[in-house]
Amino acid sequence: MNAASKTIAVDIMGADRGPDEVLAGIEIALKSNPSLEGIVAVGDQSVIESSMQRLKLTGHPKISIFHASQVITMDDKPIQSLKTKKDSSMVRAVEMVKSGKCGAAVSCGNTGALMACSTLKLRPMDGISKPALASVWPGKDRHFIVLDVGANPQCRPENLVQYALLGNQYARLALGLEKPRIGLLSIGTEEGKGTPLTNQTHLVLKKLDKQINYRGLIEGFQIFEDAVDVVVTDGFTGNVILKTCESLWKSMKDMIREEATRNPLRMCMGLASKGIFNGVRKRLNPDRYAGAPLLGLRGNVLKAHGSSSRHYIANAIGIGLRLVEQDLLTKIQNDIRATSTTIEQAMRDEAIAELSGEPHP
Repeated sequence: MNAASKTIAVDIMGADRGPDEVLAGIEIALKSNPSLEGIVAVGDQSVIESSMQRLKLTGHPKISIFHASQVITMDDKPIQSLKTKKDSSMVRAVEMVKSGKCGAAVSCGNTGALMACSTLKLRPMDGISKPALASVWPGKDRHFIVLDVGANPQCRPENLVQYALLGNQYARLALGLEKPRIGLLSIGTEEGKGTPLTNQTHLVLKKLDKQINYRGLIEGFQIFEDAVDVVVTDGFTGNVILKTCESLWKSMKDMIREEATRNPLRMCMGLASKGIFNGVRKRLNPDRYAGAPLLGLRGNVLKAHGSSSRHYIANAIGIGLRLVEQDLLTKIQNDIRATSTTIEQAMRDEAIAELSGEPHP
């Protein structure tokens, strides 16, 4: 593994909290990851230099600057922005992964633009039709992975089968599990109760029992109940669940705060329960697994939340480094090659059964 592969490109310009917060996250990442060879801060050089001066990072031996004159904003149309803003910080960061100068890229910018840019520049792996965004969530007893959470709203059965393989390898890396339990999200656990997409995917995944630990269909209420370690779904459903959970968590925090400060007695009780609330908040803290990798491409790209804190950004960089050090790309590609024949035959069997009207085996 060469030194350049342990260098991470970071889009400095795409975060809601500004360059200072991103660079503060870079400083934390460098301190907590000794094997990190360096960071390429991509963006407007004058802005980055001013920010580094404020943070007393000027001359840092592991931070270099790559000037990019344009910024893709949250309001920009993904495809159009790639045509008109070829010198944007996001595009240049992804290009560094393509050239091999950097082992991974991290951006807090426009999600649609990052997915389009990464897919066009890096291209999907052999045997992968579409990449998937994988997100780690806190469960009742331990964390779990959901994919896809927004890369592809419309999927075919082969896409979801591939997502199961991608999630299997990422769960090994991110969660340290030898045989992650994989489930397919549906509206019921009975076979045939879901949509044609979930039904066909389920029948194919059952035939991969030697390659993955597939546990079958799961329902929405099982997601947080430690039923599986990897939840597979299409990007439309995954993104709706993600944003619904984020909104619910915010609403619950606001309601608890309002009720706890309604009168002096409740304020005293709230203070007495502060340790409990802090414990729950720590368990639900998203910073530990910050950054959603776009899996299935020929390079490592991570999407961090637009409003990421410095600790979130630092952990996203750390995950990018782990993807490189553990060579996740090779492991995924090996899985795809090992299962390609089984998947192709299973898909053909399902297609023949659908056309003939015969019952599925």
